[in-house]
Amino acid sequence: MTVDFTKYDSDFLRGLDVHDLIPQQEPFVMVGRLVSASQSGAVTETTIAKDNFFADDGRFSAPGLLENMAQTHAVRLGFINKYILGKEMQVGFIGAIRNADVFALPSVGETIRTEAVIREEVFGVILSDVTITCGGRQIARAELKIAMKDN
Repeated sequence: MTVDFTKYDSDFLRGLDVHDLIPQQEPFVMVGRLVSASQSGAVTETTIAKDNFFADDGRFSAPGLLENMAQTHAVRLGFINKYILGKEMQVGFIGAIRNADVFALPSVGETIRTEAVIREEVFGVILSDVTITCGGRQIARAELKIAMKDN
């Protein structure tokens, strides 16, 4: 799928309500805002809230980081479907997680930046490399396979 992203700048993307773009709803929303979206990937930013489902003892857990990675894909696809293709929201599933490394857990109140770089997107399956940074340093990375359910 080739998509034209040029008319949507970062200010527009940051202003979108992610709840309108992903099937997950509170308390299971693990992304804060869409920063950029393109044919080759997406970037999200998320400030870790004290009451986050995956926050424990003042830290965001490793499962929360992995869910944040997957939801970064969901936000990108939700944006494409709603604003570019005029389609309904799609549901995706984590098909595989490979080479996952968590180097540090962010604290409540910190903001993480998640970048998903798509290596391949074919037949409803997305293969990507995802990196999470916090305070300018890498805290997690993984290879994800996301399978999209057809509507």
